Amino acid sequence: MIRLTYRLLLCLCVLCSLIGAASARADTVVAAKRIALAGMTLQDVQAQLKPGADPNTVQISLRAVKADIPAFGLRHVPLTLAGNLRRDIQMRWMFDGTIQLNGAPGGVLSDASINMVVDASANTLTINADQGPVHIGTAFPLDQTSHVQVNLRNFPASWLQGLLATAWPGHIASGKLDADLALDVRDEGYQSSGDVTVADLKYATPAGNPGGEGLSGHMRFAMDATGHPAQWTLDGGIHGGVLQLGPVLAKLPAHDVVFDLTAAMEKGGLAISELRLDDADALQLEGALAIDSKGNLQKLRLDHFQARFPSAYNRYGQPWLDSTVPNLHVAGRLEGHLDYATDTWRSFAFHTDGFDLADSSGQLQANGLHGDLDWSEQGDQPATSLAWNQLVMRQFAVGAMQSHWRSRSGALSLQSPLDMPLWKGEIHFTAMEWRPAAPKAERVNLAANVAGIDMATLNQSQGWQPFAGTLGGSITSVQWLDDHYALQGELTINAFDGTATIRRLSVQQPFSSMPVVSGDISLHHIDLAPLADTFNFGSMTGRLDGSINDLQLIGGSPIAFKASLLAADGGRISLHAANNLSVVTGGAPASGLQGAVMKLFKTLSYKRMGINSNLQNGICTLSGLEGDASSYTIVEGSGLPYLHVVGEQSRIEWPVFLRRLKAASQGTVAER
Repeated sequence: MIRLTYRLLLCLCVLCSLIGAASARADTVVAAKRIALAGMTLQDVQAQLKPGADPNTVQISLRAVKADIPAFGLRHVPLTLAGNLRRDIQMRWMFDGTIQLNGAPGGVLSDASINMVVDASANTLTINADQGPVHIGTAFPLDQTSHVQVNLRNFPASWLQGLLATAWPGHIASGKLDADLALDVRDEGYQSSGDVTVADLKYATPAGNPGGEGLSGHMRFAMDATGHPAQWTLDGGIHGGVLQLGPVLAKLPAHDVVFDLTAAMEKGGLAISELRLDDADALQLEGALAIDSKGNLQKLRLDHFQARFPSAYNRYGQPWLDSTVPNLHVAGRLEGHLDYATDTWRSFAFHTDGFDLADSSGQLQANGLHGDLDWSEQGDQPATSLAWNQLVMRQFAVGAMQSHWRSRSGALSLQSPLDMPLWKGEIHFTAMEWRPAAPKAERVNLAANVAGIDMATLNQSQGWQPFAGTLGGSITSVQWLDDHYALQGELTINAFDGTATIRRLSVQQPFSSMPVVSGDISLHHIDLAPLADTFNFGSMTGRLDGSINDLQLIGGSPIAFKASLLAADGGRISLHAANNLSVVTGGAPASGLQGAVMKLFKTLSYKRMGINSNLQNGICTLSGLEGDASSYTIVEGSGLPYLHVVGEQSRIEWPVFLRRLKAASQGTVAER
């Protein structure tokens, strides 16, 4: 924008020199269809020269319908220039007047006063333009009009939109700046360097997302837009406001954040090849990063970083991490290095002498983390150890421990067995391996033995009905299949004088608030007496076998299963339990003479008892020992009085079924 004024005024001076003093005494009109200068083109130009009000002055009016300066992003901008031209006793050309550019980006020089001095003996041209509080001062040699020195004061940042458009397609919304800079305009673009001070800068990214707002600071810069991509270097300090850099939205402090960077910009993308940042009480780092035109992180390499929390999290991490784990509470110090590119980790190392982390619910906590982790995709790294005072992951709480690790050939592996106390028992990890750069199906593996887990404590932590028993078994490996972790091996619950064996166990989103757990359970020789007492369903005796296959739990609540339960060798059952079975499955409790007779007996004998249920899409489908379309047998009696319990509903909405079970467990006969 500024260079347009320089070249036009220089052109006017040449015209006046050719016309001479005699021509200046009468009105003269000069017209041209097109005037081409280096880096600039004027179309449909008309200039009028006539004697000025004062002797030895010429009044000049010039209009160009279209002015194009590609290097500045100015295309087809109408231009008007008017004023008086004179020569002083030192033979300098002096011009005072006004300039208007209509429709230029940001309103550049839409109505400005302008002063020009051409000093041929000193080989200089100086131009000063003022529009309200805005001042533009320039100077350049007459024999090298492509080079200019520029002084800007109270300059609207949005006026730079046209200049920057060739290298950066973002949008500057507001802000002020003072600057002292040099500008070299070439056929293939431009180069510029200098000092700039900005205040309350606001801009948007090329993708239209907020990029920065309320930014202030001072910096030195150098820019080369003569090739592709455009090259930048910046060093200085910035404070206040917010700054978007890929996925990171920085909330800058009141004091300066000092930085030094070298960057390339092309097609809306940003590649910072060298970056140094120093936020004194929060974060120091050195490295490089790359962001595509949509703001997605393509590369992040931190050769060294040191973060102090909670300041580092509050200023740089919170908006980024809130989408996964909102409102984290972080304290302590963390330092190290990392290398991440094209969605793949290449290396990382972390060291801390004390680090605490917790989510807002308190279900994810790491207290007193201290030690090191060091991993690389290639080669071997030194052995490290990482310890903690307490870990809490949802319902899992682990006390103080120390673990030992080493990276070899891309795998970070546990170097010695790890015994983790849990729910009055223990998980003994014999192997654990993490490959951050591997395909997801090969990324995690572990082997562990489980012993002595107290079922009452486990169930209580999950909000389930507590019962006595223990959980044990082994996990031989873990694999990622499609969207879940599949655990190979089996776990056995010893409870109710029988066993429940869990196979094909898998977990989705294990550390979320609603993990999805699935598996198959085989029941063997379960004693019905303590089982019925635990759930307050009514007294029963006998031994139960069966299976619960394709079981799926979300947040601990079942959403699907196929169950088949059978007490094949008979036993005894109370009238209360028999009535509950009947009503829960849609039948009616014993009444009338039959009910009165049965009440005379504390329990009644049965030959067989069995039920099958299938839960899918919120509907529970039921069947029994035998039946037809209208009913099915659940309990087949034996002896006198003869007991026969029948279910009358083969399809029940799952919430209704749960409501009936709850009523039964509260000691009353379930309502239909």
